[in-house]
Amino acid sequence: MTESQPPQVHALLTDGSTVRIRRAGPDDRDGILRLYQEMSPENLRLRFFSTSRRSAEMAADRVSKQDRTGYRALVAESADRIVGLAEYEVVRGTATAEIALAVADGHHHQGLGTLLLEHLVDAARGAGITTFTADVLSDNSAVLKVFTDLGLRVSRRFEGPEFHCTVELIQNEEYLAACDERGRHADAASLRPLLRPRSIAVVGAGTKPGSVGRAVLRNIRRAGFAGPLHAVNPHAQAVERTPSYPSVTALPQPPELAVVAVPARAVPEVAEECGKTGVRALVVLTSGLDAEQAAALLATVRRYGMRLVGPNCLGVSNTEEPVRLDAAFAAHRPLPGTAGVAVQSGGVGIALLGGLSRLGIGVSSFVSLGDKYDVSGNDLLQWWEGDGTTELALLHLESFGNPRAFSRTARRVARRMPVLTVDAGRSDAGRRAAASHTAAAATPTMTRQALFTQAGVIATRGIGELLDTAALLHSQPLPAGTRVAVVSNAGGAGVLAADACTEAGLTVPELPTELVADVLELLPDGASAANPVDATAAAGEASLRACVARLAAHGGVDAVLVVLAPTAISTATGDDPVRALTHAAPVSRSCTVAAVLLDQAESVRLLHTGGGGALPAYADPQAAARALAHAAARTRWLARPPGRIAELTDVHTPEAEALVARCLEADPGGGWLDPRTASDLLGHYGIPQLPWAWAEDEEAAVIAAERLAGPDGRVVMKAYWPGLLHKTEHGAVHLDLRNTSQVRAAHRDLVTRFGDLMTGVVVQPLADRGVELVAGAVQDEVFGPLVLFGLGGTATELLADHAARLAPLSDQDVRELITSPRCAPLLFGYRGCGPVDIKGLEQLLLRLSRMACDLPQLAEIDLNPVVARPGGVTALDVRVRLLPRRARDPYLRRLR
Repeated sequence: MTESQPPQVHALLTDGSTVRIRRAGPDDRDGILRLYQEMSPENLRLRFFSTSRRSAEMAADRVSKQDRTGYRALVAESADRIVGLAEYEVVRGTATAEIALAVADGHHHQGLGTLLLEHLVDAARGAGITTFTADVLSDNSAVLKVFTDLGLRVSRRFEGPEFHCTVELIQNEEYLAACDERGRHADAASLRPLLRPRSIAVVGAGTKPGSVGRAVLRNIRRAGFAGPLHAVNPHAQAVERTPSYPSVTALPQPPELAVVAVPARAVPEVAEECGKTGVRALVVLTSGLDAEQAAALLATVRRYGMRLVGPNCLGVSNTEEPVRLDAAFAAHRPLPGTAGVAVQSGGVGIALLGGLSRLGIGVSSFVSLGDKYDVSGNDLLQWWEGDGTTELALLHLESFGNPRAFSRTARRVARRMPVLTVDAGRSDAGRRAAASHTAAAATPTMTRQALFTQAGVIATRGIGELLDTAALLHSQPLPAGTRVAVVSNAGGAGVLAADACTEAGLTVPELPTELVADVLELLPDGASAANPVDATAAAGEASLRACVARLAAHGGVDAVLVVLAPTAISTATGDDPVRALTHAAPVSRSCTVAAVLLDQAESVRLLHTGGGGALPAYADPQAAARALAHAAARTRWLARPPGRIAELTDVHTPEAEALVARCLEADPGGGWLDPRTASDLLGHYGIPQLPWAWAEDEEAAVIAAERLAGPDGRVVMKAYWPGLLHKTEHGAVHLDLRNTSQVRAAHRDLVTRFGDLMTGVVVQPLADRGVELVAGAVQDEVFGPLVLFGLGGTATELLADHAARLAPLSDQDVRELITSPRCAPLLFGYRGCGPVDIKGLEQLLLRLSRMACDLPQLAEIDLNPVVARPGGVTALDVRVRLLPRRARDPYLRRLR
């Protein structure tokens, strides 16, 4: 099996420091021997069951001769010294391997042993190993705890002075959750010097007024940062009343955070100085680094274990007390608040900071990610999850480094706080080389939407919509559902608001009779309460307030949208309709209430109400409706069960892997599978197919037709040659062949038209009628496997009625995937037709998901059509394309 690990990776320990993990080689003997020689006698005893130094020499020799089959050793390095070792050796003739683990004395209690084991588990799985065993002395509580806390299924058997431990290498949710928790703590620890630094140096703080470094230095001072602050400028003794030094190495003490604003050519050298000095985090504002400079910067950051924001970024801010950090060159300091903000675009960041400050929501911490060499949105989500301040997470991400890891993190964080994003940075749909229905439909936009939907991320279409939604989520309770009551003092405006709600996916229901009567009693003569409620221009503050309160308290609606226009009557009477919502106790603490003020200049603002509450006021009904729709979608997502990955029977992964390996050995560049091989692959995953036969000449086609013809004697004949994808477009299909003469005529027609291009034909019985669907999977180079489902047949791309979810699919994902396309009512019984086999459809999608996850070489698989009937689900046609790809565990802890 293909090895899954790259040559080396960097990963975080629990204290936030960085180690490099790589495969050990012959040149590592001395480093490994030094690791053992520097161990205390007690730790040597626990490792080798004796204190003999000879055991250490033999162990170092074994690692240096590791080119034998069934052996693997990984080392962890810090400051160019080996500080950890994990190794396994396969028990001959089994899928079990014995393991050993060693950690340097100075690196205990940092999670290094666990981290090494995670990477060893990943390497072992890639080699087909299913079980680890280890003998551990009974008083070696540290290693026993490492095994127990790993998250895998561990059993122990006491044998004299030692335990025999068995670890099953099954990657389940418990293991992934344990890895998540370890990663979260390590990530947060690594970001502390960046977002809560004890000391700062600004490198490149110029003396000119337009200097970026000087602007950042000034902002840090103005924010009131209380720790030591220094400037680095070889041409000045002080900048902005801050002592300046000629270089980082000349500083009186190593700063935890260095903000770098020097020319691109100087960035690698400055980063090297920072690393040698002991700086823990870098914010590189500089743009325009070439490939060599970028590689040097990242290599330096990894070598010294620093975290990096940027380059080409606006900076970072943290308004928490007593941190008061504003190391950015935005014109205005962020207002302290509860929104965490991470952006790739500096311009977007400035817009969001300004909007959040104007709304009064404010910012807890802000990070401009820039070119995102290291710190990413995933890191920030984990920081906000535990910082104790953030209640709202706002992201602007143009790219994803590890989307599946991001999805797991976002899914967890979104349970605690709303996570919003601007869906930006769509890549070119033409980047896909494949041309199957599935690959053509699986656009980058669809892939991103699948990620956001599954993770519970609220995806907006622009900055304005994001701020609109943030205002509602910050100030109001979530609506229990989608039912909205619209109240207006101008009938036409109420109709527009009702239309906007309907277009946004909300419902504007008729109100119950008793509620209509109650509302009309509260309003002036001439009012209407059909929903929208037309309170008329004569409605004063008291009647409007009572009307909204009655609607909010009734329970017949989930939200109340109040649309107000200034009128001559209110001006004459001194009534202000807006005061109906603000100059009183909160209208409701359980029902969502929002306003539309048609004469409002701002697109959205927060109206402060009695009791310290607030409600959002929008200038446009459509903005309010979209915000309410996003809030209702969050309610639905929070209410949905987490879902589980189903256990599947009749799945033969090793056989499928062997089939793929044989295909790629015969054709190293990959390509489309022939019908027989594609059918065999589906058979390994228990995906139901219509019976068929392969025929290379006319007589074989006749024999196949006689054997496969159903009770009505009808068959289908399909031409095949390598690379043929859309048979109908080429006229390569003959349907409804009823007798031998028609079968012969169809075969002769195909031979006449396609000649030597055609390598054979597929003969199938004519399928029973049903709903024609398409199901398939593609391997996105960034997002991983994606499963697509929707309306199939020859018009599948024209109608484009599809939905998609990222694999692996949970049972909940499958249900949502089936119900998302517009054609879904056809599956559950429509206009007298009975429901199709939903359980069979679920199984087909789950098996596609499993196949796509098992086989990274599966570039795309396209089942079209899949015929769904009450009695079953059957794939009529299949296309499969393979590419030579290496498996990579997206959840393995490592830095980018």
